[in-house]
Amino acid sequence: MDQGRIRRGMFVDGHGMFYAQQKLGWFFDPRRLLELAASEPGVELDGAFWYTGLKDPADQRPFRDALTSLGYTVRSKPLREFGADPEHRQFARANLDVEICLDLMMVAHRLDEVWLLSGSRDLERLVETLRARGIRIVLLNTDGMVPRELRNAVDIFLDLSGLREKLEKAEAVQAPVFQRGSESSVRVEPISRELVRRPLERPDGGSREVVIAPSP
Repeated sequence: MDQGRIRRGMFVDGHGMFYAQQKLGWFFDPRRLLELAASEPGVELDGAFWYTGLKDPADQRPFRDALTSLGYTVRSKPLREFGADPEHRQFARANLDVEICLDLMMVAHRLDEVWLLSGSRDLERLVETLRARGIRIVLLNTDGMVPRELRNAVDIFLDLSGLREKLEKAEAVQAPVFQRGSESSVRVEPISRELVRRPLERPDGGSREVVIAPSP
């Protein structure tokens, strides 16, 4: 730290946070999240990253553009279908842990503190490595959505449920931005970490069932 100045970076797993907010019953405003991260005296917000999976290149375009306008660096990755079970359901998933790790390692040299909004246990080793380099890791999520290994690896855990007044979207009564738009053929309405099944139309006019699986 430079004479009390704290350089903070923020990394938001948008896919994982969607499930956390579903559990909370309210949705946070990305703009207010930025303001909160930079609100403490002596804190300099040195980068904010948002990670999200996409059904197609146009998916969530207005939302991603809004994030970019706010100052986030947006990383996206196509949802990939994999496997099939005896009921012939396909699974779709976008795991952005690698992208989170790469960005964190690239900017770690200029940070004193990291705000990590994720619930992926695969980030445990990364967190331990950054702490060994003297970087404080603050994990923001909610109880029941964070594996014990990750929570044990960080310096501080902040439960989002206690930050509702500072973060909640003003238009909280509206549908979450992730579900807006009529062009999407797969609508995600998860409950906690349970898999969600929705029909997906095929070009031949038939349909098959797709399961959207959250990151662990």
